Amino acid sequence: MIKEKKSLKNSTSSRRKFFKTAAKAGAVAAATVAMPNIATAGSHAKVLKMQAAWPSGANIFFEMAGDYCNMVKEMSGGSLQIDLQPVGAVVKTSEIGQAVSSGVVDMGHWVTAYWYGKNAAASLFGTGPSYGMSSQEVMGWMEYGGGRKLYDETLAKVGFDYIGFFHMPMPAQPFGWFKKNVTKVSDVKGMKYRTVGLATNVLTAMGMVVRQLPGGEIQPAMKTGLIEAAEFNNPTSDSQFGMQDVSKHYHLGSFHQSQEMFEIPVNKKTYNSLSPAHQAILKNAAYAANSDNYFKALVRYSADLAKLMNEHKVNVYQTSDEILAEQLKGWDKVIGDFNKKDPFFKKIVDSQKAYAKRVMKYLLMNQPNYKLAYENEFGPIGKVKL
Repeated sequence: MIKEKKSLKNSTSSRRKFFKTAAKAGAVAAATVAMPNIATAGSHAKVLKMQAAWPSGANIFFEMAGDYCNMVKEMSGGSLQIDLQPVGAVVKTSEIGQAVSSGVVDMGHWVTAYWYGKNAAASLFGTGPSYGMSSQEVMGWMEYGGGRKLYDETLAKVGFDYIGFFHMPMPAQPFGWFKKNVTKVSDVKGMKYRTVGLATNVLTAMGMVVRQLPGGEIQPAMKTGLIEAAEFNNPTSDSQFGMQDVSKHYHLGSFHQSQEMFEIPVNKKTYNSLSPAHQAILKNAAYAANSDNYFKALVRYSADLAKLMNEHKVNVYQTSDEILAEQLKGWDKVIGDFNKKDPFFKKIVDSQKAYAKRVMKYLLMNQPNYKLAYENEFGPIGKVKL
């Protein structure tokens, strides 16, 4: 995922002045890219401004943000609408959390890893260790395992003043794009690689040389040799960045970022000013988008994977168990180090472990071997032609 290191300072008069200036500067740009449904808003419609962390145009994450906005409009009968703006329309990606908190925009659309620089615990709400959990189960922990209370405490610690909703349980992110097929830990040691967040620490622990780059810089960096390998998120987004033009070796499945979801921050004052019905719509539209985005992702990601294989002759592999095992060792080291120096970080990890130990015991033992059923019909998965 994209991540910018720069973050805003604590609440001061200079920061308030900055945001007032940013809001004015972004007004003209924002007006030109407003969602088309806003133009037909009734005179009594409540319109909230949301800035996403994604560019408009051919970007599936911006599209998914738009899906959420459309659901809010439909559920409210048009009485509540969201004016969706792309990244940079008002503030930078790293400034979205503070912009929402201070009311420069009403809402945002990003991931918690984007405020990892303020507190490493942010990564635990999307890009942390798995303990057997996928994104689905991490979202279950958020709502029914004590995660939301810890999330709210984390927001308070970094000074964010907003209500957060989540949607889109992302499939595990691929290990990514390499110049050759890598199967052994020795193949990747010393390799210059792009990732972000806690994954930076994890892959550094296994001997990789990690560089943090924005998504738009990944493909050019591989082309020039600044990095030798990289990950972003999924076959659709990766192909939109043109990764197939700089690499023909794509490794799926990885524990470096095996679960993540979108975060929708909503300014508390704005949220509290809404009617109970509109508050419920913002919350429940996230649940609806959660399912819809996931269903869309399965269709689009698999279709674009087929296109990468057939049209661009990309070789697709499953990341080897040897590399996955070394990633888990890296996680053990990183989590152990953070636990020792940050009791609150450990509190969150302990909560996740307790949830995973119970829930995943049931889920993993109850799930049949779906791969066995797939291969019974289609043959060895690595040889299946799409």
